[in-house]
Amino acid sequence: MTFLFDQWRSRSPHYDETHEAVCESVRAFVTREIMPYVDEWEAAGELPRDLHRKAAEAGLLGLGYPEHLGGSGITNQGAFDTFHGLVQSEEMCRPGAGGIPASLLIHGIGLPPVIAMGSEELQQRIAPQVLAGEKIICLGITEPGGGSDVAQIKTRAERKGASYIVNGVKTLITSGMRGDYISLAVRTGDAGMGGISLLLVDLNISGVSRTPITKMGWHASDTATIHFDDVEVPAENLIGPENAGFGGIMRNFNGERLGMAHQAAAYSRVCYEDALDWARERETFGRPLVTRQSIRHKLARILQMINANQAM
Repeated sequence: MTFLFDQWRSRSPHYDETHEAVCESVRAFVTREIMPYVDEWEAAGELPRDLHRKAAEAGLLGLGYPEHLGGSGITNQGAFDTFHGLVQSEEMCRPGAGGIPASLLIHGIGLPPVIAMGSEELQQRIAPQVLAGEKIICLGITEPGGGSDVAQIKTRAERKGASYIVNGVKTLITSGMRGDYISLAVRTGDAGMGGISLLLVDLNISGVSRTPITKMGWHASDTATIHFDDVEVPAENLIGPENAGFGGIMRNFNGERLGMAHQAAAYSRVCYEDALDWARERETFGRPLVTRQSIRHKLARILQMINANQAM
């Protein structure tokens, strides 16, 4: 390994010794608890539940979440910043199996709406269980008819007394088979973005059914189509004001996009490290591939593109 990860981080002004400490902690966890089992989990199509509890005990699940909810603290409390989270994402990419961080850290997209918009009671009821690794929360936006155009979702929630009755379908839901809760985008009002709300739904109640999806990659991450047939959800599970969910979803997407972009950069470095190691080991006509000028030019060009991408 050439450890390009460490090289680029040492040149960035955004990282200090606290980020290195996070790196060492996450790297040790990945080496001990993940690397030996990657092939096993890829074949199984899911992660073991106890991995979430182990990650919580190691401090991974609570990174950047409020202390009073079981997290490590947030930026405005003088604790962890965005770059600590990026270091964690970086190190989680080391095994080269994208489904593992996607599934293990799924609370990173499912829990923020609850904390940002949910009532204090809802936060206290849900967040500590998730950050302790006892429960899994996922995010339900995408539907068979669309996902990126959030304003067009069709899953509907009708208010009836002290409950909402939910009907509809979500698909391509990461951790949808193992999830205990879902932050669900529903239509509670008229067409368009002004009629969308967010509901916290227990996935183990009557009316919820799930079907696994077989994918081309990310095999260790369970992915599902989830049907909601007259599912009764307590009104107190509304996340934020009714018909005001669109803004919360968009804010959530900002964090998702940053994390996914950083993971893409990290995986490019994993691929480069593997390619460089192979070029050093593989011999043709009595010499390692890396001694061939054409191969060296390719490796140099790839590294240029990786560094340019990271700099952005």
